[in-house]
Amino acid sequence: MAKISEFPDDLLIKILSFLPTKVAVSTSVLSKQWQFIWMWLPKLKFTNDYSNPIMLRDFISKYLPLHRAPVIESLHLKCNCESTEPEDIKQWVGIAVSRCVRELSIYRSVFYNAVFLPSSLYTCKSLVTLELDGNILVNVPQMVLLPCLKTCKLQRVIYSNEDSLRMLLSHCPALEDLTISGIAGDNMGALVVNVPSLKRSSLYKGKTCSSSDRNVIVTPSLKYFQVEDYRENVSYLIEHMPNREEADICVWQDIDKFLESMTSVKSLTLRVLRPVYLPVVVFNQLEHLTLHISNNYWSKLLVRLLKVSPELRVLNLDVDKYGRYDEYQTVIWNNEQSSVPECLLKSLETFRFSGYERREEERDFFSFFFQYACCLKYSSIFR
Repeated sequence: MAKISEFPDDLLIKILSFLPTKVAVSTSVLSKQWQFIWMWLPKLKFTNDYSNPIMLRDFISKYLPLHRAPVIESLHLKCNCESTEPEDIKQWVGIAVSRCVRELSIYRSVFYNAVFLPSSLYTCKSLVTLELDGNILVNVPQMVLLPCLKTCKLQRVIYSNEDSLRMLLSHCPALEDLTISGIAGDNMGALVVNVPSLKRSSLYKGKTCSSSDRNVIVTPSLKYFQVEDYRENVSYLIEHMPNREEADICVWQDIDKFLESMTSVKSLTLRVLRPVYLPVVVFNQLEHLTLHISNNYWSKLLVRLLKVSPELRVLNLDVDKYGRYDEYQTVIWNNEQSSVPECLLKSLETFRFSGYERREEERDFFSFFFQYACCLKYSSIFR
């Protein structure tokens, strides 16, 4: 049996690639053969925690410029303390770009002295994944093109101006997966997502984020869409998405515009923040429906949803016990057979109700529901 010291360097590099970067670096003390093996690793992950942040910062600054791998497959930087200066991170990113980095992830928890990334990042032809989280400035230059970027996650970042995000996304022709999480004072402005290639998108805007009536979403190839928008004075322009299969919607208003654009979904999750009225739509392919409830008269919305979802097989209801439940007046649905949702009679097989509080509206709905749910195979009701 061959000794590990007899293994070729290529095999040793592959072995070290399965270890955390910190452990891989520690092998340099084993022998002269191992002294520089780790410097050929194509994947690097550095976490600058509070144990010895200055030593790690100095280590990266000294050895990253000397790294020998011709291509850096991935560089992950997690900077949890103020010993890492913005200029340090800018320099490290510049080195990674010069080595044709494919995956770049930066997390910065310090909320002062924003990090300015090098302009070369925005023309990196090799970049496939970009993840930025924390006090990082997205300063998109006039010359920008990321031809291979497929995954982009921008969380809690700051934009140099209101057009930065739109300009960045418009120059990512291969983008498929997008996550945007806004914060107060991020200077994002209107949320404009016009990306024909996009297949997955998750958008979050908190209640304190600036509102806009110019939010535009044009994503004809989208298959999965999640949006959480807790702002009250905001509106959206949404083009139809014929390929959408799954959606998770939590918005304060304009829910009708979202629903009108997703009639092809097979799985739909709705988080209702206030009483809403369902637009005139039909979900011919909807099989899974999850409704999160936080106010009275949810049963009216639910029955309307059931009536326009003839192929529904799974129904999940989740009641927020901290929601607003004011005075309720009994709802009586017409018991004529023609008014009963078709899915209750022909397709619905699974029903789950979470958060049961013995409210009158819950009892009224159950009385109607179980009278006509002919095809149920499984049901559960629990607090």
